[in-house]
Amino acid sequence: QVQLVESGGGDVQPGGSLRLSCAASGTSIYAMGWYRQAPGKQRELVAGITSGGSTYYADSVKGRFTISRDNAKITVYLQMTSLKPEDTAVYYCNQITPPLPWGQGTQVTVSS
Repeated sequence: QVQLVESGGGDVQPGGSLRLSCAASGTSIYAMGWYRQAPGKQRELVAGITSGGSTYYADSVKGRFTISRDNAKITVYLQMTSLKPEDTAVYYCNQITPPLPWGQGTQVTVSS
């Protein structure tokens, strides 16, 4: 059974940091992305990484977020620093294409 499990979210003050993890099981993974969905907004891709390690970042997170992967552990990470209130969202990971069944996501709340 293919499964993506996100973890590492939480409540943090502006300027703080969090590290999200996404563990995949039941499948190999290729190009992967971290997405987020804020209340009332569409899900958006914020960072992506290819099997070879090439990365992509949305302008809104460039310089603050770092995506990485451990192919042996079939796990993808998102290191988030200098967090802002507008980063508040549920964060999901998924394969860029074809997408896998979505996980439950992990909530990130940035608030003072």
